[in-house]
Amino acid sequence: DGLLSSDRKQAIPAFPHRIGVLTSKKGAALRDILTVIRRRSPWVDIVVQHCRVQGEGAALEIRDALERLGSWGHCDAIILTRGGGSSEDLWCFNEEQLARSMFDSTIPIVTGVGHETDITIIDLVSDLRVPTPTAAAEIVVPVRIELINNVNRWTDRLFIALENKINFSFDA
Repeated sequence: DGLLSSDRKQAIPAFPHRIGVLTSKKGAALRDILTVIRRRSPWVDIVVQHCRVQGEGAALEIRDALERLGSWGHCDAIILTRGGGSSEDLWCFNEEQLARSMFDSTIPIVTGVGHETDITIIDLVSDLRVPTPTAAAEIVVPVRIELINNVNRWTDRLFIALENKINFSFDA
């Protein structure tokens, strides 16, 4: 059905205003994501949609949370995440209905499930898979100081270009 097709992957916005996070409110993954986003891009709004991320019924809770964020429609990207665990702990991320819900999302989804070596079906369906929850937060938001440095470089270049234009006009 094209669920794994790279042609349908959505781009992650370079400058998001609001990020949705789907994860357990009790997990370390949430704390890591909040810390990284607040440090790197403190102006970004974060909407946390709590859901269980393991066990029976977790896939349905994740789907419901994803649909709530999608119908609300005010997120620029969604991070679906949890820390590592056994293959049994991560099994809810291999359920077909969750994969289809992600495929249907109009909001780009980044998955950071488990550790480096853990790969689930939703990782293959998502718009971008990263190896950890922290990496998900890092990839979704820009670094404030890098943005400031870029603006300063462009300001310097613009000033030099204007100065050269003015000097050229007087020389001619």
